Amino acid sequence: MRVGVLADTHNLLRPRVLDLLAGCERILHAGDVGDLSLLEPLRRIAPVEAICGNTDSGATAAALPETLAGDLAGLPFRLVHRREDADPAWLPGLSLLVYGHSHRPELSWHGSCLWLNPGACGPRRFHLPLTLAILRVADRRIVPEILAVE
Repeated sequence: MRVGVLADTHNLLRPRVLDLLAGCERILHAGDVGDLSLLEPLRRIAPVEAICGNTDSGATAAALPETLAGDLAGLPFRLVHRREDADPAWLPGLSLLVYGHSHRPELSWHGSCLWLNPGACGPRRFHLPLTLAILRVADRRIVPEILAVE
């Protein structure tokens, strides 16, 4: 399974992001989406699971949950916008924790759980690179890759 992971689009969906996500079977968005219509081009690629972030308001905040739990090929995951909002009670048994907010791409393993911030792929901020992540999930393993959007 190929899974696209993005965050912090802030109402900007670059054509290159769509190119990089082509072929994904699922897409996870870790918040600061912007207008809900931004999710439509993503849904044309694959089913999208998204949460609201600290800058989402109005209809977006009303439509999207603050956190989301699910699984990828039997591996449990959790989406939060800010890493510090992850409840330690979730971590036992979790295979993937996805967060955004900082715009800084991060990958780290905490036991058998991957903590992943795909970075930001919306408007450039903080002189950080524009990035997203692709996960390859097979045989109860997650293989992550951070990709540059530019």
